[in-house]
Amino acid sequence: MFAPRLDSSEMVIEIRGVTRRFGAKIAIDDVSLQVPRGAVFGLVGANGAGKTTLIRHVLGLLRAQVGTVRIFGRDPVADPAWVLSRIGYLSEENDLPGWMRVAELLRYSRAFYPKWDDGYAEELRQAFELPSAARVGGLSKGQRARVGLLIALAYRPELLVLDEPSSGLDPLVRRDILGAIIHTIAEEGRTVLFSSHLLDEVERVSDHVALIHQGRMIFSAALDDLKEEHRCLTVRFAEPLSQPPALAPVLAWQGAGHEWTALCRGGQREFASAIADSGAHIVADRIPSLDEIFVARVGTTKILATKED
Repeated sequence: MFAPRLDSSEMVIEIRGVTRRFGAKIAIDDVSLQVPRGAVFGLVGANGAGKTTLIRHVLGLLRAQVGTVRIFGRDPVADPAWVLSRIGYLSEENDLPGWMRVAELLRYSRAFYPKWDDGYAEELRQAFELPSAARVGGLSKGQRARVGLLIALAYRPELLVLDEPSSGLDPLVRRDILGAIIHTIAEEGRTVLFSSHLLDEVERVSDHVALIHQGRMIFSAALDDLKEEHRCLTVRFAEPLSQPPALAPVLAWQGAGHEWTALCRGGQREFASAIADSGAHIVADRIPSLDEIFVARVGTTKILATKED
């Protein structure tokens, strides 16, 4: 079951039928997306799938060639100052002035944001273990990511947009970034759009998730509903098989010989009946991970891997 349609007044982001071409290349193709207020919304897809292009439309850096984009009900291209004053942004390309010291950068940044919270900024600086006197250029990649996140959070934006924020970072820094996201949403009720190809991270923090693949939106749903809609069913056959049977509910098979695991979208009853007719039986039933769903949905009906019988 997909997430219920919410009233537009509850939406922080509304993207409808947006297409963007760069020359002959279609970067995003008829994409629609709704992000409700107060959600952590994970946007997942492989590198080059169109995630960053979509986020640039959210930020008003690109104008929709086809379709509409509304952030807090306004066009971010037509009204950039109003929209951007409500957005905190952090990307993988965290381009900070290396010659500034951390304290200088915070003083410089606060001048752009009337709602900058000095107390909160200092709380984050201490929590992220960032030395005030250190030059930004001398910090590690992980420390620079923490500085970028601090700046994105310190004026308490209504919408936090994170574009591959933890790509290439060590696990401790990723933990800090995810922890800050959880704090932002759980304790302050703000909205987060979190783009990543690291599906385990998205699964940890998101309550909604959308999959974009080759510029097209494959699905958009509440994470719990999405996972409940899919099942991993392990089947044992009486005779070893070189290929699994073709069954309608199955998105992907994995296995070899006597034992195969099917990732199904709905239709478990029909699957169980068909399996019983073949003389096989189900030996395990579980909810799949987001990573398993992603692989199955973008590689429909393919055998994912083999294992020893």
